[in-house]
Amino acid sequence: MRSIRFDTGASTLLAATLALAMAGPARAADKIVFLTSWYAQAEHGGFYQAKATGLYEKAGLDVEIRMGGPQVNGMQLLLAGEADAIMGYDIQVLQAVEKGLPAVTVAASFQYDLQGMMTHDDVTSLAGVKDKTILVSSAGMTAWWPWLKKKYALSDGQVRAYTFNLQPFFADKTVVQQAYPSSEPFQAQEKGVPVNFFLFAKDGYPPYGTTIVTTRKLAEGKPEAMRKFVAASMEGWKSYMANPSPANALIKAANPKMSDSQIAFGIARMKALKVLGGEENVAIGTMTEARWKASYDYLVEAGLLKASTDWKRAFTLDFMPVLSAKAE
Repeated sequence: MRSIRFDTGASTLLAATLALAMAGPARAADKIVFLTSWYAQAEHGGFYQAKATGLYEKAGLDVEIRMGGPQVNGMQLLLAGEADAIMGYDIQVLQAVEKGLPAVTVAASFQYDLQGMMTHDDVTSLAGVKDKTILVSSAGMTAWWPWLKKKYALSDGQVRAYTFNLQPFFADKTVVQQAYPSSEPFQAQEKGVPVNFFLFAKDGYPPYGTTIVTTRKLAEGKPEAMRKFVAASMEGWKSYMANPSPANALIKAANPKMSDSQIAFGIARMKALKVLGGEENVAIGTMTEARWKASYDYLVEAGLLKASTDWKRAFTLDFMPVLSAKAE
C-alpha cells in the first residue's frame, strides 16, 4: 500500500487556522449537527476522527454527528433545521436547486463518487458488461445508469432490480451489479468469491463523493463556523488515513454491526482508489466549477435536470481548506 504524506506548509497553515478559534475571550462553542448519509463506516471516518481527536473542539465547535440510514431523508432534515449540515452528493443538491431549495455544497471529502460496478473475475473492464445482466437499484436508474448506458452502449433490457441481496450475483456468473468499494466486494471476499470492482469515476463519471452540504442561510449567516467545520473535518481525514483507531472506536460504538475487518477493508480500498485526491496533489475538500459543470451537463443531457437550473447555486468555493495531500 502506498503511503500518504501531507504537505507540511499547508498543514501549518491549517493548524494556524484552527488555532485562531482558540484565541481571544472564551465564548460558547458553535454548535453544528452533522448528519451522515448511512450507518457509521470507514467512509465517514474523517468526521468521526475530527470528533474523537478533539479537532472540532480545538476549532471552537461543538459538533454532534448523527447517523443516517435507509429511512432517513437527510435533505428534508437539513431544510427543516434538524441538521446544520449533511453528507450529500452532487445530483441530490443540483436537483434540490432545480426546485428552488436553498441547499449548497461547501466541500467534497472525496474527489470521486464511490459508486461502481462489481463483476466476476472474468470481466476486465466496464466495457465487458455489455453482454451481462446488470443489477441496478431504483436510485441508480436515475443517477449513474444513464451515464453508463450511453458510455458503453448498454440497454435497459439488460437491467434487473438490485434489492441489496447478493445471492443472484453469487449464483450466476453472467450477472454484474452496482457496488460500493468497501461493501459488496467485502461480502464477496467473505464468501470466497473472486470479483473485480470498477469505479465509475475512473471512466469519467463526474460527481464528487461524501460532500458537506448546508443551507445558504447557515453558510451566509455563520460563515466562520462553517469554514472551521470544513477545515477541521478535512484535517480529520488526514489524521484518519494515518491512524484510524480513534475514529474506529466511535464508528463501532455508533454501528455495532461494523466489524474491524470491514473497516480495515474500507480504509484499504479508499487508499487504493486515492479518494482524497492525493495523487493529483489537490487540497482535501477541493471542488472546481468545471467538475460541477460536468455533472450539470450530464444530468441535463440525460433528462434528469432542467437546463434552466442555476447550477452554480449548488456549490460554493468560499470554504475551501488549505490542507493538501501527496501520494508516495
